[in-house]
Amino acid sequence: MSWETVIGLEVHCQVNTDTKAFCGCSTVFGAEPNTQTCPVCLGMPGQLPVLNTVAVDKSILTGLAINAHINLESKFDRKNYFYPDLPKGYQITQFTVPIVEGGYIDIPTKDGGEKRLGVTRIHMEEDAGKSMHEGLDAVSHIDLNRSGVPLMEIVSEPDMRSADEAIAYLKQLHQLIRFLGVSGGDMEKGQFRCDANVSVRRKGEPFGTRTEMKNMNSFRFIKQAIEFEVVRQIEIIEDGGEVIQESRLWDSVKSESRSMRSKEEAHDYRYFPEPDLPPLRVSQQEVDAIKAGMPELPGELRKRFEAEYGLSSYDADVLSQTREISVWYESLVAAHPSDPKRCANWLANELLGRLKEAGKDLADSPVSAKRLAGLLDRVGDNTINGKSAKDILDDMMESDDDADTIIEAKGLKQVSDTGAIDTIILEVMAANPDQVAGYRGGKDKLMGFFVGQVMKASRGKANPGMVNQRLAELLKG
Repeated sequence: MSWETVIGLEVHCQVNTDTKAFCGCSTVFGAEPNTQTCPVCLGMPGQLPVLNTVAVDKSILTGLAINAHINLESKFDRKNYFYPDLPKGYQITQFTVPIVEGGYIDIPTKDGGEKRLGVTRIHMEEDAGKSMHEGLDAVSHIDLNRSGVPLMEIVSEPDMRSADEAIAYLKQLHQLIRFLGVSGGDMEKGQFRCDANVSVRRKGEPFGTRTEMKNMNSFRFIKQAIEFEVVRQIEIIEDGGEVIQESRLWDSVKSESRSMRSKEEAHDYRYFPEPDLPPLRVSQQEVDAIKAGMPELPGELRKRFEAEYGLSSYDADVLSQTREISVWYESLVAAHPSDPKRCANWLANELLGRLKEAGKDLADSPVSAKRLAGLLDRVGDNTINGKSAKDILDDMMESDDDADTIIEAKGLKQVSDTGAIDTIILEVMAANPDQVAGYRGGKDKLMGFFVGQVMKASRGKANPGMVNQRLAELLKG
């Protein structure tokens, strides 16, 4: 009998807020260690937490986006454990009644359809500090700036049956939380981290014993870790052994996992209601207001972009990665409505590529949608060709000049006059009689040679389409 993989994921997602979950300390990343702390997030005696309501609203928004149930009354609990980066000796979380229950995320399948993966719950909690080990002469240091940063823990149902499905789920979720603006989702900064619960079973049998791969923040490493763990468990069982329920760490250097500790059960954490926080109550009116302000979601945008603008599924996916990109794209189409596909190509491939090289976001683009549309207008009416347009865009990135100004100043107008192009072609043919004879003798590949020579002779100004057309005619002889 063949083996079946069963995967459930727990995602820890930092929520975008200016201050921490239960105090007024800054959440800005990269500050000097232990400079963003106070008696509350350090767990000093007598200090009382005050809930950050922005984190509440963003958790509700995420729940609505995955079609989940919002509990109008939820509760906070204490999760007790002792670790150097947890100064209070406990974590404030939601155990018995989370703010969000149920919901789902649809992932694409290889046959072009979709598979629905369930979400068990989203609960609010606070992050722990960060232990630092590397480059410290075998001494560990603790940075508590992260302690108390608001988190959503998003727990899936065990519905995934392969590492590929797990990664597809994570990418859909990652795109969603960034699109909604509830998290920056920067995996390198630890804003989006994943624990993977993995087990194997023979098809039709009950779930096997699971292991938990802890704290992974790279799609590539998560995929590697799951695939490694599946093979490891199958080998153990086939050799007559038993899989032990435990937490494991993924070593990306050695491409292997190692045991971390036996897996804790709920009673090991000695959960009890958080005595310093009352039940969290929200009204249906508040939930409805958040829902009313929810933007068009990525899945809906992708389908609309394909239907309305004729985009490929790939382009539609790229342009719906963030709200900023999708809004910018539609502003570009509004200014250059004649060719939405050209707008997609130039935004996704040319402008975003240049911004990435410059280390800039779209919000910092020196070229506005209106200025880029002006450039695309000149491509569309054959005033310039594509190569010249790319050079002009480079200039626009460095100046405030519009496309028409640069075209005029540099004399870049495309030559589309048949007589002028014919003159250049005849000069090229006269200078290359052997190649002309070869082409006429059946060497069709020489057409590329002639196109290159004509474009070079025209200094790139000749209309490429017209060059190809006239070459085909004149080379006949």
